[in-house]
Amino acid sequence: MKYTPICIPPASVVRCSAFAMARGLFPWGLFRKPLIIQARFSYLHMRYLFFSWLAVFVGSWIVYVEYSSYTELCRGHECKNSICDKYRKGVIDGSACSSLCEKDTLYLGKCFTTKPNSQVYSSSWGDLEGVIKCQMEEARHYDLGTEMEPRKEAVAFNKPTKGTSVEKFREMILNHLKAKVGDQVNLADLATQVLSIADANKDGHISLPEARSTWALLQLNEFLLALVLQDREHTPKLLGFCGDLYVMEKVPYSPLYGISLPWFMELWIPAGLRRSMDQWFTPSWPHKAKISIGLLELVEDVFHGTFGSFLMCDVSATSFGYNDRHDLKVMDARYIVPEAIFQEDIRQQHCDVDEDCLYGVDCLTSCDLTKHRCTPEVTRPNLAKACDALKDYILRGAPSDVSEELEKQLYACIALKGAAEQMEIEHSLILNSLKTLLWKKISHTKDS
Repeated sequence: MKYTPICIPPASVVRCSAFAMARGLFPWGLFRKPLIIQARFSYLHMRYLFFSWLAVFVGSWIVYVEYSSYTELCRGHECKNSICDKYRKGVIDGSACSSLCEKDTLYLGKCFTTKPNSQVYSSSWGDLEGVIKCQMEEARHYDLGTEMEPRKEAVAFNKPTKGTSVEKFREMILNHLKAKVGDQVNLADLATQVLSIADANKDGHISLPEARSTWALLQLNEFLLALVLQDREHTPKLLGFCGDLYVMEKVPYSPLYGISLPWFMELWIPAGLRRSMDQWFTPSWPHKAKISIGLLELVEDVFHGTFGSFLMCDVSATSFGYNDRHDLKVMDARYIVPEAIFQEDIRQQHCDVDEDCLYGVDCLTSCDLTKHRCTPEVTRPNLAKACDALKDYILRGAPSDVSEELEKQLYACIALKGAAEQMEIEHSLILNSLKTLLWKKISHTKDS
């Protein structure tokens, strides 16, 4: 009988075979996959929670910053309460006092304030839509060491003093105007206009509270410019006042151009794209031409005008607007200052570099390093700054037959220097040439 040998495999082989059979019988992948899916789900869940928490945190922080900025800037009701308190005590009076403090027919609306010391609100006064401007300090004068902005002082409508006659008040006004704009021929006429405004209730008499309100208003650049340019319609009309709170007519369209974006969006937009975006929502070119002519005429009026020269120290789009007829209006005249006052004060400014001699955005003089004092002459005239502000605005969409010549004249205008010889003649030639070019193009249209 033949025996067949039996081979017994090693134990290790048996174990491997058993494991292989087990893998075949039981799909172990079914146990591993849920673990992987669970891990992925947990990772996605944590990432979602993290970004949700981050969004809530950033959103809350933005809301807090915006709210804090609003409450710090918008203090119009404090200003109103202060004004009305003085009105009730008989310290001040004016054409808007009764409506603001007694009848409650003059309302503060939306806040447009950009600086805490000058409150700006939309207003409703019966059927009139206007803008209320209220100063948080009573006494206002210049300090070029910081800004030509009002400083807070403990003076509360104390001029003129009790017993001052109308003639003495008139003399005070004349001296003040002379100090502001120089010894001009027509200052007496301007003083008469101030006295007419001072008689708020038109009873033929100027009371001490009315005089104190008027004197406070005279310290403001914007009010002074409105007086000087009241026949030219570049500034909104004065509707009423109470102390140094005053109401101007509403300008329907402002700023001149540009769109407002949240600050965190501004950080991510390139400068070139931002300038392009500012021109997206502007009127048709003929309307823009008429508005631009208005700005050029404003420059003409404040340059050696009837009541002296003024310097435009913030020629930005936010300082201007326009009405339904596309007439230019000055929205913020705080930085349009009398040249005589500017030069007198800037001479006293200590400096180490030219940048120390800057007021506002656009009024720069040079630094005399031998004396470490600023020189009085600005490096760029008003016209050059106006043309710089208008360049992108008026060239965008310009008709092809004037585009090249318009660009050429604008760049010649921008190149003007304040200290150049024969600057006044060159200034006038370029100004008239630009106005003529624009008028010729729109004079035959209904837009003119």
